[in-house]
Amino acid sequence: MTLLALSAVEKVFGGLRAIGGVSLAVEPGQIFGLIGPNGAGKTTIFNVVTGVYRPDGGRVTFDGEDISGWLPAKVAARGIARTFQNIRLFRSMTVEQNVMVAGFRIHKAGLLSAIVRNRRYHDDEREFSRRAAELLDIFKLRELAGEPAASLPYGSQRRLEIARALMLSPKLLLLDEPAAGMNSQEARALVEQIRFLRDELGLTVVLVEHNMSVVMSVCEQIHVVDHGETIAEGPPEQIREHPKVLAAYLGEESEAQAVKDYEAVSRPSHERPEEPDA
Repeated sequence: MTLLALSAVEKVFGGLRAIGGVSLAVEPGQIFGLIGPNGAGKTTIFNVVTGVYRPDGGRVTFDGEDISGWLPAKVAARGIARTFQNIRLFRSMTVEQNVMVAGFRIHKAGLLSAIVRNRRYHDDEREFSRRAAELLDIFKLRELAGEPAASLPYGSQRRLEIARALMLSPKLLLLDEPAAGMNSQEARALVEQIRFLRDELGLTVVLVEHNMSVVMSVCEQIHVVDHGETIAEGPPEQIREHPKVLAAYLGEESEAQAVKDYEAVSRPSHERPEEPDA
């Protein structure tokens, strides 16, 4: 059964058609790429899936259930977690607290238990701390657990946001430009972490990303949108040479030059000349 499906989904803001009838299907256990130029509608699609926006047409189904227009908290409780294009951490809270705050799905103690701080409350706290420690280990942030989130380098903040999303114990993880601001070494580590999430934790991952090296290295199926509409879909080797994709990213260059330039940025990072880290 398909895990996530969009069927002719539309979203309109005033007179602007941000999404124009997009349909796609994500299979369980897949690492799925959603790419396109700036302003193509990728984040809007994420916002429709997660309930930030209600679709103006079509429907979104998850694990066989129509979730179109659900509130974000209900979508998260159903098993969909996400990160954001612009990092959204609680900057004054510690690294560990930022992860623990998302643990409402494993929360068992009620309001009274929290007030009197009884055994159930302390059991919850221990479970939150144990789960947070596991996730911080995965993303190599355990040693920074007590540091304020604001003190972390940009790439580490990105990893922390992913760890917090995983505290929800989702079936589906939506990553919105997770490699933004990362140097080449951090981006390579991110690719391995995404594979770990799928291979070891059984997650399905949908990735919005402008770093073509990351996309082509880790995604098994890629869906390309431009001006809110689908222009191509297929495996990386097909998308890399698709003429509509080349035109969307590179404009009206000659086809030969477009292919050459696009391959230069989409080649897996281990095949590219090493660049100095930013």
